[in-house]
Amino acid sequence: MDKVFTLPRRVVENKRGPEGTKTMGERIRSFLEDLGPTFIKIGQMASNRPDLIPEDIMEELGQLQDEVNPFPFEDVKRIVEAELEQPLEELFDYFEEEPLGVASIGQVHKAMLYSGEYVAVKVQRPKVEKQIHTDLEILQELATRAERRLKWAQDYQVKDVIKEFSKAIKEELDYETEGRNADLMSRQFENDSSVQIPNIYWDYTSKKVLTMEFVEGIKLDDTASLQEEGVDLPQVAERLVNALFYQLFKDGHFHADPHVGNVLAVNNERLAFMDFGLMGHLSSDMKSHLAELVVAMVKQETDNMIKAIKKIGGIPEELNEHELDRDVEQFLIKYYGVPLSNISLGESITDIFRIAQEHHIKIPADLTMVGKTLLTLEGVIEKLDPDFSIIDAAEPFGRDLIREKYNPKRIAKKVFDQVHEYGDIVEDLPEVFRELSSMAKKRKLPLEINIPKADTFFAKLDQVSNRLSFAIVLLAFSLIMTGLIIGSALGRQSTMLWQVPAIEVGFVIAMLMFAWLIYSIVRSGRF
Repeated sequence: MDKVFTLPRRVVENKRGPEGTKTMGERIRSFLEDLGPTFIKIGQMASNRPDLIPEDIMEELGQLQDEVNPFPFEDVKRIVEAELEQPLEELFDYFEEEPLGVASIGQVHKAMLYSGEYVAVKVQRPKVEKQIHTDLEILQELATRAERRLKWAQDYQVKDVIKEFSKAIKEELDYETEGRNADLMSRQFENDSSVQIPNIYWDYTSKKVLTMEFVEGIKLDDTASLQEEGVDLPQVAERLVNALFYQLFKDGHFHADPHVGNVLAVNNERLAFMDFGLMGHLSSDMKSHLAELVVAMVKQETDNMIKAIKKIGGIPEELNEHELDRDVEQFLIKYYGVPLSNISLGESITDIFRIAQEHHIKIPADLTMVGKTLLTLEGVIEKLDPDFSIIDAAEPFGRDLIREKYNPKRIAKKVFDQVHEYGDIVEDLPEVFRELSSMAKKRKLPLEINIPKADTFFAKLDQVSNRLSFAIVLLAFSLIMTGLIIGSALGRQSTMLWQVPAIEVGFVIAMLMFAWLIYSIVRSGRF
């Protein structure tokens, strides 16, 4: 009977009683929440990978919450003093013992510097780094074993996925990285008064303590409070979309988790971004390819969509062009005749990346985050202004990006860079030829031959040589025995050697070796 691998019983059990059973996504979410901070973070990051995770499970993972108890203030004080190398009383004029917010990795406290500025101090949970590193090592081992035994694990390259998630979690453990991300976003919007990024106080920041400007505002999901304060919701929606599209299509560095808890409306005038642990980056080429993909989708151009997908991802050798073409056409039928205002940009990009994944086209992680980021953005915008069209807002950014791609100055710069690169190659050619000539004269010219299934071939070759050696040894042994028999017959001497009947024993050994040789030949099926 085949073994059946299932989730632990506590995950499968029906916790809703008579009302109904849990879906697979809900079970996985509960399971990850029970396992602790590492698995919660992996679940949250996996919710940004629509190319890997089914939509229903991805939605559940997006609801993962860091519902953990705060750690004692004594630990907070000890960690802050150890990291900043000063007593807490000398660092802060005032420090609230009760945290403002608690998460699986750390918690945030309100404090005031002696200069009179209010700050938010984020302190990492004690021993969480050691726990996460241990969990990640276990996950890497499980992923390695899964790829050895399960085909789906090989197809989805589970080891690489876990490695990618591990890298992201380790970066999130370093609060200095989050501080640098905040500074980067601050420079992005230094000339835009409608966007506020909290200042980082580097003298009060370390790998486990992050001190930033305290910002008071209203969360974007609290529409009642926003309306009471007279906030123009459509204007807030427009500012949020423009800010994120500027990051995606202009700068390339973008906030990859713009949910309602990470964006505040401040003083009816500005938007304040919070939590910079999850950031994405698009290179100049990736931005251009993304724009080409969106334009081809809007224009219903199958060939151009396929070209853009190939430019974006790594193409496998076994790619079936016909099936890819059919799947893209099927995708376009879904949006045929649908007004642009009714198309979800995030959902459409996510669907395209899913098609790419089905054909084993590897999409860069930062690009897959774009789809999830846009889906999150659309969810926020729908609450603020249901009539707002994301695609209409994206159009001028995409148009500018394509115009920039074909800008003569940019083309000239790219050609110059390539000429410079080729010039370096040409400059190095004489030295390369000299080395090749010298190696050829010494008859040491390297030659690499790639033979498919070479291991199998050499294994068979070893088997043949071993059998041939065995046959030669048997022949030699037989000749020796024949010589002994003839010699003893002619000399009329006894065949006893050291009280052992040599000819009789040798005859038995020879017969056994001969029988084994015949058995091996017959068993090989090539008799």
